[in-house]
Amino acid sequence: MEKITNAPRQSMIDIGINDADRTTIAQGLSALLADSYTLYLMTHNFHWNVTGPHFNTLHTMFMAQYTEQWNALDLIAERIRSLGHPAPGTYKEFVRLSSIEEAEGKPKAMDMVRYLVKAQEATAKTARNLFGFVAEVNDQPTADLLTQRLQVHEKTAWMLRSLLEE
Repeated sequence: MEKITNAPRQSMIDIGINDADRTTIAQGLSALLADSYTLYLMTHNFHWNVTGPHFNTLHTMFMAQYTEQWNALDLIAERIRSLGHPAPGTYKEFVRLSSIEEAEGKPKAMDMVRYLVKAQEATAKTARNLFGFVAEVNDQPTADLLTQRLQVHEKTAWMLRSLLEE
C-alpha cells in the first residue's frame, strides 16, 4: 500500500517543453491573465457607470467587450494549468502582475474610452512580449492563444480609438 502524505505529488509532464521553459511561459501567461482580468473589471465598471449622450452605444459596446474578455480568462488560466502551474486568482496577485493602471473615480464617457484604449494596448503588448519565446520553444497551443488574444485586443483598441476621432 502506498503511503499517503500531505505533500503534493510531483507529476511528470512530458509534452516536449522542458520545465524551465514551461515556467517562463506560465509566468508570461500569468501576466496576461492579470492584464486581462484588470481589463475585464475596468470594462465592466465602465459599462455600469457610463453616462452622457453616447450612453446606449458605449453601454452596449462595453458589455460585448467585457463578455468576450470574461470568456478569455478561462482559456488563459487553463493554458497555465496545462503547463503544470497554478493560475493566479486573487486581486493581490493581479495587482502585482498587471501592467494596467486603474482608473480613479468615475471618468467621463470619452475618458473611459481613452482608459480602455490604453488597457487594450497594454494587454496586447503583454501578449506580444511572450510570443517570441513561445515560438522559440515550439509551443503552438500558447502561440495560437496569443495570436487570438492579439487579434481581439488590437481590433478592440482600433474600434475604441475610432470613437475618439472628431
